[in-house]
Amino acid sequence: MAQEVRGVIAPGKGEPVRIETIVVPDPGPGEAVVRVQACGVCHTDLHYKQGGISDDFPFLLGHEAAGVVESVGEGVTDVEPGDFVVLNWRAVCGQCRACLRGRPWYCFDTHNAEQKMTLAGTGRELSPALGIGAFAEKTLVAAGQCTKVDPSVSPAVAGLLGCGVMAGIGAAINTGGVTRGDSVAVIGCGGVGGAAIAGAHLAGAGRIIAVDIDDRKLATARTLGATHTVNSKETDPVAAVRELTGGFGADVVIEAVGRPETYTQAFYARDLAGTVVLVGVPTPEMKLELPLLDVFGRGGALKSSWYGDCLPSRDFPMLIDLHLQGRLPLDTFVTETIRLDEVEQAFERMHHGDVLRSVVVL
Repeated sequence: MAQEVRGVIAPGKGEPVRIETIVVPDPGPGEAVVRVQACGVCHTDLHYKQGGISDDFPFLLGHEAAGVVESVGEGVTDVEPGDFVVLNWRAVCGQCRACLRGRPWYCFDTHNAEQKMTLAGTGRELSPALGIGAFAEKTLVAAGQCTKVDPSVSPAVAGLLGCGVMAGIGAAINTGGVTRGDSVAVIGCGGVGGAAIAGAHLAGAGRIIAVDIDDRKLATARTLGATHTVNSKETDPVAAVRELTGGFGADVVIEAVGRPETYTQAFYARDLAGTVVLVGVPTPEMKLELPLLDVFGRGGALKSSWYGDCLPSRDFPMLIDLHLQGRLPLDTFVTETIRLDEVEQAFERMHHGDVLRSVVVL
């Protein structure tokens, strides 16, 4: 039987979010209903609210979530009621050309629940953020979006792997290939950039340079493993990174802002044959201009990292285990816990750089 629960929706472009009663249908084939325990407030949710991703309003926001599977539909075998899961927006298909070539982290046919959650009373269909919609007491997802992890971890911590923290850690380890002794620079030290620093530290990087314009974020970067910090409002970051790497530039530079200016800095702050990883999300109107001779002459690799090139079934349990062992301080990213009715204010604090992550706890 369909259930009615509270959820946070973005009703229209730039409008304040509000709590509405939503209808969650029983799971159909390949689907699961999850009782949400915690969900992080991510920049992507703000992009949805502002109309920066699509105009398919109203959106049911929230996607960095953890909770307990309540029910499953026909044919679901990987999870069952009672499982503690982190929700992911990459439910790999297993059949596309990437999956069949043994690269499921590049899956080109990820899928979501077939059924739609709706507004109570009007029946209007909701567009769940990244196919999840977890600023709600319960949500309907494809069963492949549920990844089982150790239930002893805090839901507020576990849910962050669902997007930003995984994107940052994966940008360093999976996309950037950071390994022991590498020099790494991270431009932009919010939630994603901070996670990239933690990932580089976990991989054994020798020198990790955090670059940002906010001294508060730089201080947090130190706690996550940065060995050096650069305030790019006061110092030329390219010159600073080069000076800290013997004049050469970093082996891997991770751009976690998503702007042409900071990408250009990343390009020139890397060593010859070094790697640039773009994990910051640009907006549609942005353009990049670089001298093609410099692109050719500097060699190396220019990469984009989509969801940290992660495979949730592989990476989520491993990272949770590392956290429980005390080797990955995921709790550092949880600046505050809030209620469902405080999401709009959390967006404001995010905009002003006051938090790494606000986390809704249900």
